[in-house]
Amino acid sequence: MSSSQSAGASRIATFLTGKKVAWLVALLPLLMAGAVLGLVGEGERTTGPTEGLPVGYDSTEAVALQAELPEDEASVAIVLWTAEDGKLSEQQLGTIRGQIGPLIAEMTGAEGQGSGQGSGQGSGQPGGGRPGPDEGPSGGPGGEESGLQVAEDGTAAYAIVPVVADTSSENADRVGELRDQLAEEVPDGVEVQVTGPAGIQADVAAVFEGANLRLLLATAGVVALLLIITYRSPVLWLIPLTVVALADRFAAIVATQVMERISYLTWDESTVGILSVLVFGAGTNYALLLISRYREELKRHESRHAAMARALTRTAEPVFASATTVVLGLLTLLLSVFPATRGLGVACAIGILIAMTFVLLVLPAALVVFGRWIFWPKVPHVGDRALVDTKSVWRRVGNTVAKRPPAFVAGTLVALGLMMVGLFQIDTGLRPADQFLDTPEAITASERLGESFAAGLTDPVQVITRADPDEVVSTVEDVDGITSARVTTQADGIAQVDAVLDAAPGSDEARETVGAVREAVADLETTYVGGGDAESVDENDASVRDRVLILPLILLLVLGALIILLRSLVAPVLLVLAVVATYSAAMGASWWIFTGVFGFDTMDVGVPLLAFLFLVALGVDYSIFLVTRAKEEAREHGTGEGMLRALAATGGVITSAGILLAAVFAVLGVLPLVVLAQLGAIICLGVLLDTLVVRTVLVPSLALTLGDTFWWPRKVRDPQSPVDAQPKATVKA
Repeated sequence: MSSSQSAGASRIATFLTGKKVAWLVALLPLLMAGAVLGLVGEGERTTGPTEGLPVGYDSTEAVALQAELPEDEASVAIVLWTAEDGKLSEQQLGTIRGQIGPLIAEMTGAEGQGSGQGSGQGSGQPGGGRPGPDEGPSGGPGGEESGLQVAEDGTAAYAIVPVVADTSSENADRVGELRDQLAEEVPDGVEVQVTGPAGIQADVAAVFEGANLRLLLATAGVVALLLIITYRSPVLWLIPLTVVALADRFAAIVATQVMERISYLTWDESTVGILSVLVFGAGTNYALLLISRYREELKRHESRHAAMARALTRTAEPVFASATTVVLGLLTLLLSVFPATRGLGVACAIGILIAMTFVLLVLPAALVVFGRWIFWPKVPHVGDRALVDTKSVWRRVGNTVAKRPPAFVAGTLVALGLMMVGLFQIDTGLRPADQFLDTPEAITASERLGESFAAGLTDPVQVITRADPDEVVSTVEDVDGITSARVTTQADGIAQVDAVLDAAPGSDEARETVGAVREAVADLETTYVGGGDAESVDENDASVRDRVLILPLILLLVLGALIILLRSLVAPVLLVLAVVATYSAAMGASWWIFTGVFGFDTMDVGVPLLAFLFLVALGVDYSIFLVTRAKEEAREHGTGEGMLRALAATGGVITSAGILLAAVFAVLGVLPLVVLAQLGAIICLGVLLDTLVVRTVLVPSLALTLGDTFWWPRKVRDPQSPVDAQPKATVKA
């Protein structure tokens, strides 16, 4: 920051924290935020058939064309009965057959409807349509008339039941009613479960029911606990927590309102939860840095207003640089082919900007209106020794690194390199059955269904076409791995052909069969292949495309932001390489943890991109906090001593911030989804590595090894200061 910029920032900071306006600056934004929270709710989330799918891919086009078919109000539930021991008896089967008609009538609202009607024909849903006697698994007397399909081994039977519901919540209620009724009427010795699209949708909705509130409470609780431990004050922690909590709610409203109005964007159930984690994490980090500098300045200034003005002036630059870097990184997600990923990027960028604004505008005024007593019992007084001049644990760490910096560079890189080995063993692509930490009933039933019937029965390949349906059926049936194919819906020149795979959904064999079906129908007019496995294939390809495009762009933007901030070339390049090494080490080590401890055989396809974004954009924060302070100290003390003084001054606050951020992302495990648990674990480990290893050892040892070259081509030393080529080995206590 130039002298003129510094003077301007100082005048602004003095005005914002002055005695006459501090109360107004503190209260007015809080009142405005409160008014918004009270009068404006979060934006309404509208769901479309293609919102979670990559734009322009075959399965997405299939869903879009499928949407042109006449709407059917019914989603499809598959009810599975299995014998608890041996085979289903004729008496048990007779009782089950008698239940099917009333079940269908109740779920569709068609009282008196025949038992074999409404069984999903034309539903347009995966698994839609009741297989006839020659069209898939059947058997057992009366199977054709009642709609009950009995397995050849006699251990299981299923029926397809339409579930009429206008919304996902109503669907969940209807499926719950269906399960309750089935549980009451199930014959002795028989277990009954509900799966199919309606059952899976209901279980997914149950996973997210109240999840964002639980996540918010858990996040706030973790932040409060760590702030109390950090400040060791019964009062101080309440101020930053309140400010950041208001920023979080304000950000959720603004972000969802913005996304509601831009058709290019959408969001899913996890977006607001991730946004809260990011706002709490980043906002509290910025607050820790500001309060640490404020405490330091209170030891030099009698007036708390002057102390805060000085602290805000010195803190604004690294906080603004950090926030800008994160926002630029998040906005690269606008290039994703996934609409929900674009929405996540915009939402989180808005959240970071709001968190920064609240911390730099509201928090200083909120702190300064109270006296020094808020730091009780460790109240800072003028004349107390500054942290930078004490023999703190971080200064002792720095002195140790200063003895042999090249050795610490080599040792750290070797350790990170060993952790990276697991990176090359990562397998991506979660199967549907592996999406949940606690497997819901619909997934368990789907797997059991595949043991007695065709494995792909619950999730057939869906071929949506404008070509001759009979030709499509014939072509698809000739593909290896397809057990049956038939037209389930036909109207307005569009037909849907459902093809049951022999392979289990999500398996490599299923994906290969999807590819074979696509090759077989490639020459047919306006024909697209969809269904769960087809969508999985396309999502994997789209995720690879996103990583190839977005990852390098994130690095370039972060590098550019660091070059502008430091007005240097060597230091920014080293910092970017260091954070990439951290990401690679975190991914590699996490993979060993996933496979060896948690039993995750695969990683979700979207995790590598999001983990890279959050770790690079957020991880570089700590290096920014350290290096900007080192640049400030180097003007008077030289590069080596300046870096050690910066480590002593920022070590405690950066460590606290890193542990807090790591803990906050670990809280994502509150949501019972494997993808969020994996993302949270990787970021948690990466932030700890960045905080405790890269910022503490690697960056200081690089600066000590290179000396003034670390800042090349910039010269940071004040020409009037004494030359200090070597850092001081010790600092008196």
